[in-house]
Amino acid sequence: MTDLNLISEPTEEELSQVARDLNFEKTRNDNPQSLSLLQINQYNELGYLMPLRGLPADEINEVRIFFDQVLKETLAAGNSSYSISTAHLKFGKIYDLMSHPAIIEPVKDLLGEDLVAWGAHFFCKMPNDGKRVPWHQDCPYWPLTPTRTATVWLAIDDATPENANMRFIPGSHLDGVIDYEMSDSPDDVLRREVRNAGEFGKPVDVTLKAGQFSIHCDLLLHGSEANDSPKRRSGLTMRYAAAEVKAYLGWEQKGILVSGKDASGHWANLPRPQNS
Repeated sequence: MTDLNLISEPTEEELSQVARDLNFEKTRNDNPQSLSLLQINQYNELGYLMPLRGLPADEINEVRIFFDQVLKETLAAGNSSYSISTAHLKFGKIYDLMSHPAIIEPVKDLLGEDLVAWGAHFFCKMPNDGKRVPWHQDCPYWPLTPTRTATVWLAIDDATPENANMRFIPGSHLDGVIDYEMSDSPDDVLRREVRNAGEFGKPVDVTLKAGQFSIHCDLLLHGSEANDSPKRRSGLTMRYAAAEVKAYLGWEQKGILVSGKDASGHWANLPRPQNS
């Protein structure tokens, strides 16, 4: 197992030293195998797709039972419900899930046959937890180039406006990197925030049933409000990139090959964790 300290969140100074191409690259695929041509065009124009079918009831129930136990152990250790990251390198079950056909076939249509999975993070809003995810884009704080990464957000619980589902601003990925500020609020799950997000469009709710998922590109503005309801809202983010994408600051250690080949051998492609 790699040293997880090598793949911690980079500082602003570290990111500034990485030469990156942070411009949206449209998907060009005239023969998609899972998505329709209309969906390909929607992804290019809106920056996301939702809802996608995902896992059947028995499979998502199994994932939920697994997550419930992981969450119980995490909280018992004094850690936050948001702290369960790089899960594919810690849990064999999540490592396997990263290559589930229902998940990766649509992603392959968007990013290509040669595909790596490099991140898995549980975002669990506990009932009335008071924490929000500020409006942000992903790519500014990832040491990856070019921006050919997509995030799958798999609903473990039903996600609705009541329990603070994620929200997207359609088309905001076409505006390039948007200025952001650093936040030190204890109620913000992420430290970076785009404060004028409303100038880029009207938000849409990412309402998903358990087992369904959305896909969004790494330049799309997204965020979520605090969960003020008595219902938990848990989801698993799974990050994918075209194998040709390069990672820096140790992040190549995160990548596992889930389809095709990594011609340059750039990604570490670590073996499956032995624990279930």
